[in-house]
Amino acid sequence: MSPRFVVLGPPGAGKTTVGQLLAERLGIGFRDTDEDVVATAGKPISDIFTGDGEPAFRALEEEAVAEGLKTHDGVLALGGGAVLSTATRDRLTGETVVFLNVGMAEGVKRTGMSAARPLLAGVNPRATFKSLLDARLPLYREVATIEVVTDDLTPEQVVDAVLAHQA
Repeated sequence: MSPRFVVLGPPGAGKTTVGQLLAERLGIGFRDTDEDVVATAGKPISDIFTGDGEPAFRALEEEAVAEGLKTHDGVLALGGGAVLSTATRDRLTGETVVFLNVGMAEGVKRTGMSAARPLLAGVNPRATFKSLLDARLPLYREVATIEVVTDDLTPEQVVDAVLAHQA
């Protein structure tokens, strides 16, 4: 079993919103690996980061992605940093991977530098977001089969663009 679409991108790209809309439009299930990590750990992602550290979170995330790819046949949304794992990138081979690309200004605006996003909390969130984008952009593009720039689009327009790539 394999997802019909895997949705990924940086914080603020709209992975959950677009993933849910895409699943709804296709009449298939939606699953978010961040929710799976929270369920497994029994605590919010921000608590995993502060209490257990980023490596512990990444290990849980890698397991959640592997399980989701094995058992879910709808739309699977991955956390923004899931592509940092070589094993995860390898597992995405052969999948329809939708990279929701968001520019720095729009990403910062959408995330609002929320405390629920532990990697963006800190002294200079804009600089943090930029370095995160710089590090991950090549990885997103390495695994993507579809790329949609979301900056000036509504979630519905992003879904239309994704489905247009499939036509």
